[in-house]
Amino acid sequence: MRLAKFFTVILSAGMFLVFSQVSKADDALQWAGCGITKKAFMEELAKAYTTKTGIEVNLSGGGATKGIRSAAKGAIHIGGACRVSLDQHPEERDAFQIPVAWDTLVPFVHLDNPVNNITFKQLGQVYVGEITNWKQLGGKDAPIDLYVRRGKLSGVGRTLRELVFSNYDQDFKATYVVKSSGPVEKGVEINPNGFGVTGVSSARKRQVKLLKLDGTAPTYENIKNGSFALYRPLYLVIKRGDSRPLVRDFIQFAVSNEGQDIIRRQGTVPYAEALHLVMKQLDQFERASSSGLHETKIK
Repeated sequence: MRLAKFFTVILSAGMFLVFSQVSKADDALQWAGCGITKKAFMEELAKAYTTKTGIEVNLSGGGATKGIRSAAKGAIHIGGACRVSLDQHPEERDAFQIPVAWDTLVPFVHLDNPVNNITFKQLGQVYVGEITNWKQLGGKDAPIDLYVRRGKLSGVGRTLRELVFSNYDQDFKATYVVKSSGPVEKGVEINPNGFGVTGVSSARKRQVKLLKLDGTAPTYENIKNGSFALYRPLYLVIKRGDSRPLVRDFIQFAVSNEGQDIIRRQGTVPYAEALHLVMKQLDQFERASSSGLHETKIK
């Protein structure tokens, strides 16, 4: 089912290339959703679109779930998401997602933390409370203050549970549970003992240290070639069947060569530039399933 959904969004993205242009007299576009998607490319993409067309694009946050559900019910023109819509949730069934870029989850710490690398297994062990002291990771003798976002439907939280634990219901043993990825990043930025995971597109704009995962750094090339293990697509979301020229024109712009160039200049990998990752993601799922981490229970 995962693979079928990926191929569906690939074909769907191509369909938008034939959409018509929109006049400058149309209303402003309303976008809301994933903060990581916003930082990865949406801010610059919106500015470029306004310069090109004269149409304002108003951006707000709220997370992937808000982006998907608000777009699905037509409350906004376009949403932003870093996870797929979930058919088991009726409020997401009318969401139509167009993949436009690749992001990766990245573990990160305070700038003064001497730790530079964490293994895939250790990452899972931190989240379930088996590793609780930085000394266990080669750092100083101090407790690990784990920051996580509340709930299990956020883009980061759900992807982490999928790619590390192969278990969407996995509980995390956190020191701090906060409302969004922003406070996770800010918390680690000021806490010498802090630890968190977020999208690299957002983390690299903070004053934090990005850790290598199994010795591999989260660079543009390592995300593009799939060697950094926690990559995932970033989506624009519209209401299924939405035929408004204003909406279609922006999507056309986002998936065009011009739009993909803007995304690339932000240091984010354009979706069409790394289509091989769709198939390679099967390796991610297999790795999580075989890791045994999903069998770990918090006592």
